[in-house]
Amino acid sequence: MTDTGFRPLGRQGMAARAARDIPEGWYVNLGIGIPTLIADHIPAEREVVIHSENGVLGVGPAPETHKANPWLVNASTHRVSIRPGGSFVHHADSFAMVRGGHLDLCVLGGFQVAENGDLANWAHSATEAGRQIGGAMDLAVGAKQVWVVMEHTTKDAGARILERCTYPLTAARCVTRVYTSLAVLEVTPRGFVVIDMVPGLSFEALQAQSGARLHRA
Repeated sequence: MTDTGFRPLGRQGMAARAARDIPEGWYVNLGIGIPTLIADHIPAEREVVIHSENGVLGVGPAPETHKANPWLVNASTHRVSIRPGGSFVHHADSFAMVRGGHLDLCVLGGFQVAENGDLANWAHSATEAGRQIGGAMDLAVGAKQVWVVMEHTTKDAGARILERCTYPLTAARCVTRVYTSLAVLEVTPRGFVVIDMVPGLSFEALQAQSGARLHRA
């Protein structure tokens, strides 16, 4: 417990909080990092079809170690299970689903999100070497909705919720909602609207850790 009386969500907590809001029947892509953990928190009785860019529809939770198939992986190369009715498609067909607007939702990790919905999630500077944008660019513009799951601040307490991103953009005006270790923020025409916070956290304390003006729901 922190000295201010609230406990930030960890990686599993953020994944569980986002999973809680995914509606029945949606087709969803889960990005690298915390988003992949969401599959472990979707109840078996709720039909959510998880898509992976490498050509899998119907991804299930991470398998128990002794049940893992070494050839059955998601786009992050993590071992996965397949839900009943799952299927496999060609890589080109998989990206046709992404680019054709057939995904209801994509959940991505992020470094920064701006109040107008801009997303930066692939590099910390324009000169950073050794990183590639991958499929995130396609997913950010192809899905009907984009949610971002990330820590609310950097390790040195810098803001990730900003008026404008300072890192290179993955896509512009694409994010509709942000799940952080402290709160759930809706991206609206007036900026970030707070729709949920961790217990014990005040609106003022949340605002103090954000680089953009927040609005109460």
